[in-house]
Amino acid sequence: MGTASEAIVIRSYGGPDVMKLEAIEVAAPGPGELLVRQHAASVNFHDIYVRSGSYRTLELPGVPGLEAVGTVEAIGAGVTDFAVGDRIAYISRNYGGYARQRVISAAFAVPVPVSIDDGIAAAWFLKGLTAQALVDEVEPVRPGMAVLVQAAGGGVGQLVTRMARLRGGRVIGTAGSPDKAAIARAAGCEEVILYRTEDTPAKVMAFTDGEGVGASYDAVGADTFEDSLASLAIKGHLVHYGQASGPIPPFDLSRLGARSAKVSRPFLWPYISTRETFLAASARLFSSIGAGELPLALGGRYGLADAKHAHSALEARAAGPFVLDC
Repeated sequence: MGTASEAIVIRSYGGPDVMKLEAIEVAAPGPGELLVRQHAASVNFHDIYVRSGSYRTLELPGVPGLEAVGTVEAIGAGVTDFAVGDRIAYISRNYGGYARQRVISAAFAVPVPVSIDDGIAAAWFLKGLTAQALVDEVEPVRPGMAVLVQAAGGGVGQLVTRMARLRGGRVIGTAGSPDKAAIARAAGCEEVILYRTEDTPAKVMAFTDGEGVGASYDAVGADTFEDSLASLAIKGHLVHYGQASGPIPPFDLSRLGARSAKVSRPFLWPYISTRETFLAASARLFSSIGAGELPLALGGRYGLADAKHAHSALEARAAGPFVLDC
């Protein structure tokens, strides 16, 4: 027999107002599953793409949200890693995070240290794993390496900046406003460029004595792709991991030849595709947060019923990240 609960449901693509709080029934956990009483759910740009229809990866009607933190209320048959009362964080490719309760696969969950706040863990878990994969695996940051972080005042941008600095990198950041530039500097950028009004490649070349950067980590997309490309050093790597300003137009790969450069479009999932890699990456991230190496804060907390306001704030480029208190 199911449990009565509530969730944000999307029945058609569109603006923030398409998200409505509705009564739902949550099934009992099946084999290998957990019933979770959620404490906080993260609000990500991915959720905006899903809600607007830019990504058609959520079957409608559906509940958005990829990650949350909560307490295990019941366990299904065969679950040995968790017990009732355990506090967990999870990432689920099946969505469903904007809810008071839900059932998830135990394979998607990891334990959360008691020293880390629910909101911090929820807001920064996916972002932190993404940034960690970018600077450790997609294009590893080496001591002394110059890198460009587009939108360094954003959620993942801040983490890429901090993690790159921890690994000995020299970070040039870009920002869309003076407020975001201040956040980028606080995260560790040695130089911050206002990419909407300043010449990013020229400033990058001046900062690097004409060499360019070994990597450009770019989640902005259409508005910054050309600047990222023009800022690369010989054998540089443009890591295009998001498209907040829209998709990249068709691109002639032969343009990369002059600098023997490369462009990649990574997603997080292949880097945490096994239980072992997921647990190890999560443990490294939570260890860094707990040790104070990644001083993190929230831009705002909203009630679950106010999810539309969180989306509006994120789309307006307000300083985040944001969570929904479930």
